[in-house]
Amino acid sequence: MPHDTLIDVWSVEGRFQHLVYSPRGEHEGVLIDTDGVPTQFVFDKHDTGAAAAFAHVKPGQRVTLEGSERPASPKGEGAHVVYDFHRLSEVDGQPLAPVHDDAPAEGRVLRINHAKHGAPNGVVLDTGDFVHLKPEGFAQLGLQPGDHVRAEGPAQPLADGRGRVIEAHTVNGTPLDAH
Repeated sequence: MPHDTLIDVWSVEGRFQHLVYSPRGEHEGVLIDTDGVPTQFVFDKHDTGAAAAFAHVKPGQRVTLEGSERPASPKGEGAHVVYDFHRLSEVDGQPLAPVHDDAPAEGRVLRINHAKHGAPNGVVLDTGDFVHLKPEGFAQLGLQPGDHVRAEGPAQPLADGRGRVIEAHTVNGTPLDAH
């Protein structure tokens, strides 16, 4: 049965303070100053690219964030208002482009990327984009450093915000074999 629950989404403006760390050292949110009042936005644990939206934001810059108020925590009352982060919509009054950009990645192979078990599974382009091919796709294409690549497929920001990861379906016009 579909959920028909509506949530209130708030647009909050303030000055960027800093990213907030989790006990594991990952970014789990952001803190802004809203006219002297600290306001925290928490990233969804599955949204690994959320922090990338803040890669070029400097402390003190005016930002507008969108989010929904978090329910009360069973751990007790917090020191300030906390929202679930939805998106960063403006920096210094300038609207931002959507976080997910599915435009093709195009550039020259800078280096080969390897999976945890050591098999080549993609390439990093001179643009900073990582083209994920899976080991089967890498073997199919045989790409080497210096090769020109145009990859198409769903994309999302890399965790460091300096490029995207593209889950390649097509590379240089060649569809990847589905395994």
